[in-house]
Amino acid sequence: MWFTPPRAIPARLFSALPEAHRRARRTPWSDANRAGAAIDSFLEGPCFDAAGQFLVTDIPNGRIFRVGPAAWELVAEYEGWPNGMAAGPRDGAHAGALLITDYRHGLLSLDPATGAMAPVLEHILSEGFKGLNDLVLDAAGGILFTDQGQSGLQDPSGRVWRLSPEGRIDRLIGNAPSPNGIALNQAGTHCYVAMTRACEVWRFALRPDAVVGKANCFVRIPAGTSGPDGMAVDAHDRLFVANPGHGQVWGVDPHGQIMLRVDCTDFGRHTTNCCFAPDGTTLLITESASGRVLAADIPPP
Repeated sequence: MWFTPPRAIPARLFSALPEAHRRARRTPWSDANRAGAAIDSFLEGPCFDAAGQFLVTDIPNGRIFRVGPAAWELVAEYEGWPNGMAAGPRDGAHAGALLITDYRHGLLSLDPATGAMAPVLEHILSEGFKGLNDLVLDAAGGILFTDQGQSGLQDPSGRVWRLSPEGRIDRLIGNAPSPNGIALNQAGTHCYVAMTRACEVWRFALRPDAVVGKANCFVRIPAGTSGPDGMAVDAHDRLFVANPGHGQVWGVDPHGQIMLRVDCTDFGRHTTNCCFAPDGTTLLITESASGRVLAADIPPP
């Protein structure tokens, strides 16, 4: 690295999955992704709904939780592997809902008041997805989402899709090595995609059509046992990148320079995703190996 070392920001415990909700067992998901280990949870998808309530997903157990500092409320439990989650648009078909990228079932919607779930997009022209991972919404209500499956350096065939409010589906990227987290800059003009197995975050301009040109590597994340995962953008257009394996969240300025480092290793090394609280400065982070949610206070530039 040719830049000044990033400033270290401490993480603190926000909340831990209660023992009553822990189920240490083997699942088909843990067989494929955790070498058959018995695990009680794997937290992902942190987000706030339209009412300002904080929620997370639990992939192997098909659970959605509403999380407070002490209490965890089970909102939904179903036969799926929910990963990314985001509040739906303010208007239109999914207003007030939560949208979920599910590895098994595609794009789903969840009514946070009742726990009712419904399909939004299960396939493209009858062809199933590789395995959806994460999503973000644009200002018009379009849904951009990653289709990661088991792609990686050995098979750079992951995809990034965009579903318009009118139902048009665009394939924006088709050659991605493990597309995972996805985020937009504040203006909504550019998209960031975490390429986990390449240890890179790609950046490309968004157009009204499906044409993508000059996609570039925006920032490289230190190599290791994993790579960049979930991401969030703050009000200053800084990109925060969760990095499982290293147990960090990297804060990257709009020019691609890593300026901040949230060190989560006191709690674990599986920092899978992050989002900002409504105050705009508190970053909430899922530490999936321990089943905990961490918090960090992010200073202004």
